[in-house]
Amino acid sequence: MSVTTSTLAEQRTLLHNISWETFETLLKETGEDRGSRFAYEDGTLEIMTPLYEHENPKIQFDRFILVLAEELGIEIKSAGSTTLKKRITNRGIEPDNCFYIQTESKVRGRETINLETDPPPDLAIEIDITNSSVNKFRIYSALGVPELWRYDGEILKFYQLVEGQYTERKFSVAFPIISVNDIDRFIEQSKTMGEIALLKSFRAWVREKIG
Repeated sequence: MSVTTSTLAEQRTLLHNISWETFETLLKETGEDRGSRFAYEDGTLEIMTPLYEHENPKIQFDRFILVLAEELGIEIKSAGSTTLKKRITNRGIEPDNCFYIQTESKVRGRETINLETDPPPDLAIEIDITNSSVNKFRIYSALGVPELWRYDGEILKFYQLVEGQYTERKFSVAFPIISVNDIDRFIEQSKTMGEIALLKSFRAWVREKIG
């Protein structure tokens, strides 16, 4: 049985009773260049197709993180929406973006990521304008992703993985100089400012912050 819901931000299709083998086959047959993203949890597969209201905040987050890394002199590895999965957990997901930061050196030069042997990304970003039908916290927790930023179109929250559970935090783990309110303020500004002006403003703020 499948159920499809659609908004201006996202279209979601939910499939039940999907085996891990079927999930793997769908990943292989649809390839990495498809427009949709998969989230798989113990037999339930959600296929989400992002639209404009979803994608524009994603781009802003990506740029903010690159500016932060550049100004702080931190090497990062952007893994985009690469499929994160582990057979033993029976879970897999494709984030809006994810980054290796603290563990960047461990995956530098890698052409593929395999969570059976490689560490998970240090930070994942999820934009869910509409409610997801799968529990993404459980998926990311099972995969061991240390930090998660979640944005619902209005509110941004930072989460840290602590003893298998995500705990809300005021400050980022990967970038301790920034608070959730700091990034939220610039995301709100992105709704009314030009993108170049926004980035210049954010870069100037970071430079002032680090002195």
